[in-house]
Amino acid sequence: MGRKFLGFSFTWHREPKKRIAPKALRRYKERVRELTRRTRGVSVEKVADELGRYLRGWKGYFGLCETPTVLQALDEWTRRRLRMFLWKQWKRGTVRFAELTKRGVSENLAAQTAGSAHGPWRLANSPALAIALPNVYFASLGIPPLFGNG
Repeated sequence: MGRKFLGFSFTWHREPKKRIAPKALRRYKERVRELTRRTRGVSVEKVADELGRYLRGWKGYFGLCETPTVLQALDEWTRRRLRMFLWKQWKRGTVRFAELTKRGVSENLAAQTAGSAHGPWRLANSPALAIALPNVYFASLGIPPLFGNG
């Protein structure tokens, strides 16, 4: 157990480590879920703008933590959430197939993914969506990574 102060917690080791408090992590995920809800009725560009501003501020504050694996896991979770958001916007299988093939996915893989019975969260981690929506695409929308340079 560690002390909590201003969104950070500190370990009791000989050399205390500064890490992100669990409550701050929960608030981060709640806010990203709120921004990427499919029922908001806003464009991808608007979501990218709002999310980009939030992530830049969040990274500026919590980027100094001494647990980079937490930031990396949050970054991966955020990208998966964005892929799920876009997948849900492409509502029908024909639109999904067209979007995947337009973005460089082979027709066979696009057909398998578009016709899949798996849910959006599981498909957001699929190879087809990783090819169609790489991290570079999100960076081009103005969404910075939490981990690494950017």
